[in-house]
Amino acid sequence: MDTVNILTIISIAFLGSFGHCIGMCGGIVVAYSTIKIEPSSSKVSKTVAHLLYNFGRVLTYTILGAIFGYLGGVATFSNLANGSMLIFAGVVMILAGLSLMGKIKFLTLIEHSFSSSSVYKKAFRSVLNSKSNVSFFVLGMLNGLLPCGFVYFFAITAAATADPFWGAVVMFIFGISTVPAMFSLGFISSLASATSFRNMMMSLSSVAVILYGAFTIYNGYDYISNPQRTIQQCH
Repeated sequence: MDTVNILTIISIAFLGSFGHCIGMCGGIVVAYSTIKIEPSSSKVSKTVAHLLYNFGRVLTYTILGAIFGYLGGVATFSNLANGSMLIFAGVVMILAGLSLMGKIKFLTLIEHSFSSSSVYKKAFRSVLNSKSNVSFFVLGMLNGLLPCGFVYFFAITAAATADPFWGAVVMFIFGISTVPAMFSLGFISSLASATSFRNMMMSLSSVAVILYGAFTIYNGYDYISNPQRTIQQCH
């Protein structure tokens, strides 16, 4: 994975976290901050709780990245297949960017109902009502499984690497890049209601997603037209 890809992923994730992530998961952060953290708790205790929650999210994303990277690797077995995979991923990224902008409903059509299952809801309620430090970490892991268009974009990016390790790296970078926004939200609940600021950040990240999708399509075309390239160069 080259520097351009890494910086692009960090930029998209960071900008999007202040737009999409706060809008999607802000309610959960505010809820656990109210239910699980005592107002009298020290700043150190609160900091540990928020960090454990965020590290739980990052772990789930990293595992998902490895899975999607593996699946992408299974689907690529020749130059044509590798290039086609990248082109397909690029097209889906552009559709995802347009969906995040609200122009189309692409992402809502592919979201599943995993979070509405009785098992998930029961586990989520149980963890939310617990006040142990471990419960914050587990809550973060469960939060990482929630249907989310932004996560889908990075999962597609992970699949495009066609490698479990690099897929995990993509999702790890994504998760870490969203920590500042979600960590800040734990202490500053007003971030969740700053609609104009979130909309601006979401617009910027959506444009970045579309541009990255176009770049990925170019990489796919270049991969097909230059047989001497290796899949590692596309990372």
